[in-house]
Amino acid sequence: MLVALISIFATASFARAEEAKPAEKVTFQDHVLPILRAKCGMCHSAGEAKGGLVLENYAASMTGGASGAVIEPGDLDGSRLWALVSHKEQPAMPPKEPKLPDETLAIIRKWIEGGALETKDSQVKVKKKATLTLGTIDVSTDKPAGPPAMPENLSTEPLAVSPRGNAVTALAASPWAPLLAVSGHRQVLLYNLEDFTLAAVLPFPEGTVHVLKFSRNGSLLLAGGGRGGQSGRVIVFDVKTGGRVFEIGAEPDAVLAADISPNHGQIALGGPKKMVRVYSTADGELMFEMKKHTDWITAIEFSPDGVLLATGDRSNGLVVWEANTGREFYVLAAHTGCITSVSWRIDANVLVSASEDTTIRLWEMTNGSHVKGWGGHGGGAGAVQFMRDGRIASNGRDRVAKIWDQNGAAVVTFPAQNDLGLKVAYSEPTAAVITGDWTGAVRIFALDGKERAALQTNPAHLAARLEAATQAAAAAQAAAAQTAAQLAALQKVVADKKAAAEAAVKASTDGAAAQVAAQTAKAEADKLAAAKVEALKAPEKALADANAALEKAKVEKEAAEKADDKKDVPAKTEAFQAAEKAQAAAKTAFDTATTEKAATEKAAADAAVKLKAATDQAVALKAAADKAVAEMNPTPDMVKAIEAATAAAKQAADAVPLKNAVVAKLTAEKARPAAAPAAAAPPAATK
Repeated sequence: MLVALISIFATASFARAEEAKPAEKVTFQDHVLPILRAKCGMCHSAGEAKGGLVLENYAASMTGGASGAVIEPGDLDGSRLWALVSHKEQPAMPPKEPKLPDETLAIIRKWIEGGALETKDSQVKVKKKATLTLGTIDVSTDKPAGPPAMPENLSTEPLAVSPRGNAVTALAASPWAPLLAVSGHRQVLLYNLEDFTLAAVLPFPEGTVHVLKFSRNGSLLLAGGGRGGQSGRVIVFDVKTGGRVFEIGAEPDAVLAADISPNHGQIALGGPKKMVRVYSTADGELMFEMKKHTDWITAIEFSPDGVLLATGDRSNGLVVWEANTGREFYVLAAHTGCITSVSWRIDANVLVSASEDTTIRLWEMTNGSHVKGWGGHGGGAGAVQFMRDGRIASNGRDRVAKIWDQNGAAVVTFPAQNDLGLKVAYSEPTAAVITGDWTGAVRIFALDGKERAALQTNPAHLAARLEAATQAAAAAQAAAAQTAAQLAALQKVVADKKAAAEAAVKASTDGAAAQVAAQTAKAEADKLAAAKVEALKAPEKALADANAALEKAKVEKEAAEKADDKKDVPAKTEAFQAAEKAQAAAKTAFDTATTEKAATEKAAADAAVKLKAATDQAVALKAAADKAVAEMNPTPDMVKAIEAATAAAKQAADAVPLKNAVVAKLTAEKARPAAAPAAAAPPAATK
């Protein structure tokens, strides 16, 4: 019995020992490399690296190919090598051969699931997760719901102040907000394009900013750059809070080009290492690499629908890739110089590219054909951007920015810049084209070519800006008062002329009325004088008859006196006396009528004199009124002066509340307790 128990315990102990014995490690060197050499060596060796993939040593195998890593330690489903050799995806590997035997596949499977160890002494590497992640969003080219993202109560105190501005190495305008991002010294400047004030300063201690891109919905701002020959980094900022929401890349050189996909799921970057790398924002891991380019990567942009990715290099390489796989889609060949910029039309069907070979070119995505090209800028086209309406804004080494239609016709040419044109941006919300040049001048233009404002790449400290803004506000107030006084003086001249014209017109009307009255009076006087002339005829005839009767009575009286018979003398004498009385009465009546006739004739003459005077006065008043009315309207010069004064007065009046608002904003910011922004110290690197 005892022997049996000992035997049982011994057997159980041996079984537990076997269970406790560690399983044999499946390693690359001992188990997987022989399989890869036998089945994959013909196509994926150092001498024949199809797809850029080499599988003859561990380091190269883990690096992956042109489409990125093919092995994810511990993640079988995420390992593209497994998907191809197990025939879950195409092209099935090895090509034109049956699937590998199950026992062979089991070795590869165990190796990947076991952490893809190089040797039996290797340690399993735990896949690092990003400390910062971004959630994906729906892809849309329409304006997002709600107010567009703008900085909220962020500091505008610059982290570095230089005596002069830096060359504008990066420039971007928000697609939905009046917001502009400008590269500064180890910082990103955000300007409000409505009042042209500094809205925020975002720290970029990683070095020089070479690329700025707003996300398609305007909520994020991507900044890429670094220190040449030392390090490169891409930072994604939250526009509202200024916080760093994602960091990617551990480049050995500065990042010169980068973009974030429309759904915020991918970030593509490139630079002097000639490699385009695409990272996932879900975990910060490298999704794939594209090794097609033979020179520095200088331009990168995702299509608005997120399907394609365009990249350009310092030679003349221009390639379009599938954004989700990294597979080559089109090679666009026509440029002969450095690709400086690429931009997609809003429908994602057309790509525009700019080059140091001076040309701007359009490419359609149906079959990758070159549809249009023209000489854009002498000395080189430096930047290009599709506007939402399909027109194209560009800037170049000839110092002139332009807007083009898609036939290559320049529809707007902006005033010359101080030096070489480097960057261009288009602000849809403010209908403005913004340019940046080698001297650091940032200028905002309306679409009619008129300059609206100029911004700085080296803003002064807050205290200095507050003092300048206070002085500007006072100057604006004084200018408003002065221009208002000038306008009032010009308007008074016009008002005085109008009042004088109205008075002259009234006087002319009164003169015309007086002339009519004089004409009526003269007519009445003429009528009365005519009546008196007519009335004089009767007394005149009566007087003539009385004179004749008197003469006859006199003759008869004298005859009676001389007659022998003097008996008729008394009668004739009485008749004579009666004739004398009648003649005297007729004479009196005649004299009265004559006097009345003379009076009426004089009245008629006086009326004629008055009528002439009234007529002359009416004519003079009418001429004066016509002259006053003619002079009432301002002369062309005065119209111009009034228009200029009105515009100046409006501009000055508008400037006053704007300047006061800036002063209030800066005063409030200065009074706010100093606090280090969350973005000042970058968190731990994610990759």
